[in-house]
Amino acid sequence: MKRSILVICLFGFKLSQSQIGPEVTSWILNPNNATGYGGIVTNVQQVQYSTNNVYVSASCVPSYSIGPWTANPNTPVNQNFVYKITRNPQQNTTTPTTVGMGHIGVWTNGVSIFNVSDGMSYNNAGVWNRNAYFWEGISFDDCLGHPAPNGEYHHHVSPRCLYNITDSSQHSPIIGYAFDGYPVYGAWAYTNVNGTGPIKRMRSSYTTTTTSTRVNGPSVNATYPVGCYMEDYVYSAGFGDLDQRNGRFCVTPEYPSGTYAYFVTLDGNLDPQFPYTFYKTYYGVVQPGNTGPSGGHNTPSEAVATYTPPNGIAEQANVVLNYQFFPNPASGNVNLYITDEGNSHYDLMISDLTGKIVKQEKNLESNTNLVIDLSGINKGMYFLKVSNGKKSKIEKLLVE
Repeated sequence: MKRSILVICLFGFKLSQSQIGPEVTSWILNPNNATGYGGIVTNVQQVQYSTNNVYVSASCVPSYSIGPWTANPNTPVNQNFVYKITRNPQQNTTTPTTVGMGHIGVWTNGVSIFNVSDGMSYNNAGVWNRNAYFWEGISFDDCLGHPAPNGEYHHHVSPRCLYNITDSSQHSPIIGYAFDGYPVYGAWAYTNVNGTGPIKRMRSSYTTTTTSTRVNGPSVNATYPVGCYMEDYVYSAGFGDLDQRNGRFCVTPEYPSGTYAYFVTLDGNLDPQFPYTFYKTYYGVVQPGNTGPSGGHNTPSEAVATYTPPNGIAEQANVVLNYQFFPNPASGNVNLYITDEGNSHYDLMISDLTGKIVKQEKNLESNTNLVIDLSGINKGMYFLKVSNGKKSKIEKLLVE
């Protein structure tokens, strides 16, 4: 029996399907021009690739529901990005490239990755640099993103709605790429760098200092607590699982021979943990054309092919749906109301902070008040997930 291989030929440029790696296939494509916030087309519109590069065209608006943004007057605008990602990342063996301001990478849905800083420092002296999660967190929406003054929607921290942050049963997916071409993974990975051991949450190796004195900075107090500045954190090799860049060289499902990879970090409550994404300097060589205020508008100057998945392009399966539940905190029962014009049936799953499922309900009806029995569930914080195979949403639930 012959095995057929899809071969794309363009201007003498030839690539077989077997040559296509995760840097081409990991993107969340939108084939039907579905729209989201402000009527803007969502996710990634096109992926083109050559032997050496991938060109990702995106609006910078996700398919999941975004907003509102407290104390933030900005609104998302279609950025019409074309990011250029190398297919052959190389370790930078010379002076490392600093992870700067603005977009430093791109999530798999075409939304920009921003670094840990909000761009401001104490008395504008450039010494004590502000931690965006602390200072701007009030303006983050439920998916932990917000728009910049130019309308560029972005995440400084792990994007809560992009992947299932509670799934501790398997290695997290690739959720982005840094501009040096190395992948960014979710928070769960193999214990050992050789791809063995149970799945565990990747821990940052940064800890807060214990000193209450900041040289040329404010004293630690209620206004300026420990952790509000980037310099409050120090790297301690071996304290966690990751290096000073929030990455490590390891085996992953997509890279069975091993790769350097960055990870987003979450704490034990699955809240963002410093430094959140990749930090300070890139591990690899950064190509020109993506960084800086005008970066991200590349035009291919080489022969490229357009990627189409073998089974057709599919919209993201993890689109956020609308539901409400109350009370929260809850005890005894919780009321759930799922809003769905299609009157689909949904599944409910409640899991604890370790990912253990404590309750499941199947074939729940939408557009009706549902009473969920919480008896037998111990007091504590849980995650409540509702899904129907095409849409899903996760919220925290406190059981008292």
